[in-house]
Amino acid sequence: MKNLNLLFVSLLFAALLGCQPPKTSMPEKDGNNFSFIFATDIHITEERNATEGFLQAIDTINKLAPDFVLTGGDNIMDALGQTYGRSDTLYNLYAETVKNINAPVYNTMGNHEVFGLYERSGVDPSHEEYGKKLYENRIAERYYSFDHKNWHFIVLDGIGFTEDRRYYGYIDSVQVEWLKQDLAKTGKETPVAVSTHIPLLSVGEQIMVGPTEAFGQGSIITNAHEIIEILEQYNVKLVLQGHLHFLEDIRYNGIHYITGGAVSSNWWKGTRYGMEEGFVKVDVSDDDFDWKYIDFGWEVN
Repeated sequence: MKNLNLLFVSLLFAALLGCQPPKTSMPEKDGNNFSFIFATDIHITEERNATEGFLQAIDTINKLAPDFVLTGGDNIMDALGQTYGRSDTLYNLYAETVKNINAPVYNTMGNHEVFGLYERSGVDPSHEEYGKKLYENRIAERYYSFDHKNWHFIVLDGIGFTEDRRYYGYIDSVQVEWLKQDLAKTGKETPVAVSTHIPLLSVGEQIMVGPTEAFGQGSIITNAHEIIEILEQYNVKLVLQGHLHFLEDIRYNGIHYITGGAVSSNWWKGTRYGMEEGFVKVDVSDDDFDWKYIDFGWEVN
């Protein structure tokens, strides 16, 4: 197992070194104790040995025996600028490979799951599976919620489209109203975790590029303040994020915003800012949790 440098942000910054190797046995789960995996930015493809890499990650996940797996989006390499045939192949590859996980899998939509958005794809917007329809038909609803033991989980679609066929980070008004209603039904006592591919809160650009660097509209949820204000009215403990292929934990107003690295790290080409290919394991105890980043030992071939 390689050592790992990761960024921990809790308004102050501290480096965490050395990721613990995964254990092959888990303590007996009882009451409201459970564990789950957050695996984001898999970017499965036939190239770059990505399928073999994902299978190795799955083998490690299965040994950890989580209650379920939550993906963070960008499960496939890309459908934005691809033909239908290419996108269909990648969706099929993901569907077949993820069957190897010995636990329920809940998915979050990423920008790379959007079919034919870029004009170079040659796809006309009149195509019956254009945009998010292919994802909805093959994988899951764009946004939904579920309960596990005493926790409530909310999965959001944070992908908006511009008129010139580009994506940006945005949670639409229909979802905002749904989110308000879902949280109201859940109540203010139940602990809540939220998953969104594009982050609500991050310092990634300041670390990766420069201290005065601003996020582009494709790298952050542009109406994040509105969403965060809603979340802060409830017992939201955790927001799980992807997209940046970056690892961080920001604690703000009682909520942990964890950007979960990437299963593919540098898109299956090696490490990214010292971060190995990996995923986040979350251990829940009643209304509290611990987390760690698991390096599953992938080596670029």
